[in-house]
Amino acid sequence: MAGRRISDEQLVEIIEAAIFVADKPVSKRHLKDTVLIDLAISMARINDAIDTIQEHFQTRGIRLVEVGSGYRFQACSSLSPWLNNLWQERAPKYSRALLETLSLIAYRQPITRGEIEQVRGVTTGSNIIKTLLEREWVKVVGHKEVPGKPALYATTKQFLDYFSLTGLENLPALPTEQQSKINQLLSDPSVREPSDEYTR
Repeated sequence: MAGRRISDEQLVEIIEAAIFVADKPVSKRHLKDTVLIDLAISMARINDAIDTIQEHFQTRGIRLVEVGSGYRFQACSSLSPWLNNLWQERAPKYSRALLETLSLIAYRQPITRGEIEQVRGVTTGSNIIKTLLEREWVKVVGHKEVPGKPALYATTKQFLDYFSLTGLENLPALPTEQQSKINQLLSDPSVREPSDEYTR
């Protein structure tokens, strides 16, 4: 069966079905190494098939979108006012403190908890970092070479997937004035790291 050839139409069907039934986003490499492993399929043909699928769904209620860890089908965002009624449970509401912390990690990674607190001007509770770690939106990527060796936090592919981003370059640009203020605060040598650092 190795090296068997299939038509472009069959390839589109296989890729479309594989992404549809997958329980998480699927990368092109994963498609090639799993469902297409016994077929003589080039990466160029996979790219063409994905383009065809995306074009097909362009005017439909669902779209094939690329996120951090691959491709997935998702409902068109303009339909959310109607689709939200399908769920009795409302999406969790996140506190301003958690969203500010997540934003700082996303824009300034890798960053320590002390640096986050320096910018926010208030203590960042360990429960906020714990929640972000449990949701797998952030992870510890190392430790800063300063006394106490505080954890350095960065975002994950799950963060990109949840917010439908292909990469950090797709984050909205911060206003220049805000960027300057953050730079100024982070360059302050008096940044102190909390002693009850939450790491995993």
